[in-house]
Amino acid sequence: MQNNTEIPLREQNIVLIGFMGVGKTTIGSHLARKLYRDFVDIDQEIEQEYNMPTTEIFKTYGEQRFREIEKEHILKLCSNTRLKIISVGGGAFLQEEVKQACLASSIVFFLDLNWNSWKDRLKMLIDTRPNLQNKTLEEIEELFRSRQDIYAVNHSKIDTDQLDAEEVADYIIQTLNLGWELYEPTRGLN
Repeated sequence: MQNNTEIPLREQNIVLIGFMGVGKTTIGSHLARKLYRDFVDIDQEIEQEYNMPTTEIFKTYGEQRFREIEKEHILKLCSNTRLKIISVGGGAFLQEEVKQACLASSIVFFLDLNWNSWKDRLKMLIDTRPNLQNKTLEEIEELFRSRQDIYAVNHSKIDTDQLDAEEVADYIIQTLNLGWELYEPTRGLN
């Protein structure tokens, strides 16, 4: 796998991490459109490959098999692509190899949302998220809080509570532009 110091900063993939339902897919789509990059949602890729929703993949093959498939997809993208916007599932960073591959080859943005804001989205999410199935609100909150530690290692954290998807995408672009100018200023022709 390439180390991100070998890939020019402007060509690195951009990886979006965060808890399920935080808006990674929506924000990633906006970001891809604005930056003229391809967007890859790992969960959607796996659903297409297996021709079934994630909840069915979990029921049929189990979470461990899902995580193996997820890891294969992410490692392949981190090793073989550039200029992509990649949304990884909420549990992807539970796998240390996935976390290290993303951090080494891509720019990782943690999209954060506080518990109360996220809880307002629960009704829209419960049927499509396998890790929310048959859990009490207290169990879901415990999962939410425990996952915060795995997202703590990133290149940039964005609090999305007061922002819509378009505003988050714009904020990411501003952050990227600043980083690109600081660390890889464009060279003028002499």
